[in-house]
Amino acid sequence: MSRTRFHVLSRVFIIGIIAILLCSFGVIYSHGEETERTVILDGISINGIDVSGMTKEEAISAISSEVEKYSDAEITLKADDNTLVCKGSDLQVDIESEAVVEKAFYYGETGNIIERFEANQNLKNGGTKDFTITPSVSNAVISTYLQDHMSELEKEPVNYGLTRVDGEFQLIEGESGYTINVDDAADEIVNYVSKNWDGSDCKIALTTTVVEPEGSAEELQAVTDKMGTYSTDYSTSASGRKTNVANGASKINGTVLYPGEQISIAEKLNPITEANGYAMAGAYENGQTVEAVGGGVCQISSTIYNAVIRAELQIDERYPHSMTVHYVDPSADAAIAGDYKDLKFTNNTEYPIYLELITNGSTITCNVYGKDTREAGRTVDFVSEIVEQTDPLTVYTADSTQPIGYMAKTTSAYTGYVAKLIKIVYMNGVEQSREEFNHSTYKKVDAVYSVGIASANAEASGAVNSAVASQDLATIQSAIAQWNDAAQAQAAAEAQAQAQAAEQAKKAEEESEKEDSDSDSKKSSESSESSESSSDSSSDSE
Repeated sequence: MSRTRFHVLSRVFIIGIIAILLCSFGVIYSHGEETERTVILDGISINGIDVSGMTKEEAISAISSEVEKYSDAEITLKADDNTLVCKGSDLQVDIESEAVVEKAFYYGETGNIIERFEANQNLKNGGTKDFTITPSVSNAVISTYLQDHMSELEKEPVNYGLTRVDGEFQLIEGESGYTINVDDAADEIVNYVSKNWDGSDCKIALTTTVVEPEGSAEELQAVTDKMGTYSTDYSTSASGRKTNVANGASKINGTVLYPGEQISIAEKLNPITEANGYAMAGAYENGQTVEAVGGGVCQISSTIYNAVIRAELQIDERYPHSMTVHYVDPSADAAIAGDYKDLKFTNNTEYPIYLELITNGSTITCNVYGKDTREAGRTVDFVSEIVEQTDPLTVYTADSTQPIGYMAKTTSAYTGYVAKLIKIVYMNGVEQSREEFNHSTYKKVDAVYSVGIASANAEASGAVNSAVASQDLATIQSAIAQWNDAAQAQAAAEAQAQAQAAEQAKKAEEESEKEDSDSDSKKSSESSESSESSSDSSSDSE
């Protein structure tokens, strides 16, 4: 018989003997089968808490304070110099109380025959068994938590930069930063919590990756040439608009673009809120000028656009306004609006680009500095050409909420244009080429006047409303002159005066007729009396 076969038979024999012994003691159970016991065996504890003689429910209650310890404990996540302190509850640490109590309750009744035998013998001989609480966390939960707190853990590098002081460039030294990989960091936290954590306050060091600063002193020393410049005027703007131009310009001034780097002007200006320094001012919205926070920032982007195209940098995204603006010619503007209109351009040179924006309360200037590698004698210019023009109309609308006589402009007129910007290249002052650079369409906006037609006199309202429908200013003005309250009051007064005059004339006439009648009666009476007197005289003579 071989030695291997002998060992196998010996092991089977021993296991059989143990099985017979266990059966004689009545301790062979299968995991999951009901036991007649209702309490945990003596000598058993969970995380050092004695649960002997307890029911499952009592044991769960007994270890509740231990479970809460894991939720309340502070976990310090350390990423180099940055730390983030959180609690177990923030990471949604899970303690399966019922599961550990189940293990304690069925101790000696689970596992293989030998394990069960040894467990029972341990307790029978006065031994103890402590079950350890094992916390667990979800990778997905940890990842989400880390993503929400990345700014507290990571350190942004400080790129090498420039600033201009009294017309001179000064170097800003770069400084390295570091980042963490969310997936790797989540794995590190999960492993520590599930394998090494006892529920007390702890620190977990996260692996970081160094992020070197962009640029170098050597690169920035090459920035000496003014490659493009442009200025626009905002001296007649209201105070809110002046605030917006100065505030927005300050957020872009000093920006350095390294070769191949793109800039979004909208991102630099955002958020357009009062909290970010912007004020209420006029802005375009749906063909009308309205008051909005940040009104006027488009003058910043338009000024930058004109400087950048003269530096011949790569324009990636540019949109015209819905209507023309006063500070640049058609097709020379660059609108900023929400998340659908932006000015984006890329540094397509081999050297860094520095953007300088200067405001003084009346003009804004953008200077583009870099290393000008264009051919000596080459200059560029841009001119606006009108392709098509659509003149606005004047429209009158009836307003039943305003009295007759009211007329006010509600929408200003804007001429519609189709325009193009022409790029002209010169060599030593001699024109070399002329080509279309962009194409823009600006919509026409009619001037709209609101005309009041409200009156207590339905005839007056109808007459002015009919005049408004004619869209003829002279007809409308004539109707207003005739039917406004003052005119109606004057006409009523004149009619009343005429009626009073007629009444007085009639009364005078009636009085005159009465006087004439009385006079005739008197004369008739006097004549009769004279006749009687003559008759009496004759008789006496006789």
